[in-house]
Amino acid sequence: MDNKNQGTVKFFNSEKGFGFIKHDDSDKETFVHVSGLIDEIKENDKVEFDLQNGKKGMNAVNVKLV
Repeated sequence: MDNKNQGTVKFFNSEKGFGFIKHDDSDKETFVHVSGLIDEIKENDKVEFDLQNGKKGMNAVNVKLV
């Protein structure tokens, strides 16, 4: 069993290259930058991702559609 986080893209601005993912198992939201994407994402997409420490807290990385 892997420890990927799952969530829903709450917001993503493709022009600015960032957004937020809401976790399925909590009310937490995690910042996501275009550099952390495997697949292109848009609002309301279901995704899985890893967490990585960034400059301003946790960032979602290795983000891909599920």
